[in-house]
Amino acid sequence: MTIAHPGPAVPTRDVDSAAAHMRSCGMRVSAARRSVLQILFAAGEPLRAERIASGLDGRFASSDLGSVYRNLDALERAGIVRHFHLGHAAGLYAVTTPEPREYLLCETCGAVREVVPAQLDRVRRTIRERFGLEARFSHFPIVGTCAGCLRAAGEAPGR
Repeated sequence: MTIAHPGPAVPTRDVDSAAAHMRSCGMRVSAARRSVLQILFAAGEPLRAERIASGLDGRFASSDLGSVYRNLDALERAGIVRHFHLGHAAGLYAVTTPEPREYLLCETCGAVREVVPAQLDRVRRTIRERFGLEARFSHFPIVGTCAGCLRAAGEAPGR
């Protein structure tokens, strides 16, 4: 499920602050929504909806996948959760943070690196100057090959 127009990002520090924001928006804080948030906060990393539905591999109660997607949709519209895509795989979901995040993806090993947007400003500036495009890497990452995979393939990283 893809969110067409997510709400402004509202960083929350824990399930209770997320619940308070939901109530302030007139949203119900259902057991299912609380469960999704508990799993996202406990994971400390972006997760696929299937992993949320599994209860974070059995650490929490499992849920119906359709219910998880509906709740992620509602939480994203409220600005509490964001999703992004890594290549052709299903989206990953994470709670919003005070500092926005962008992503780098190794297409060989699948490693994901989370970076603050300022770290990509030089790249963004080059793209804007050469092509007139204001690039963002928060929904779709920059894809390439990491240094470890380059070394394993006998290539020198950083060329």
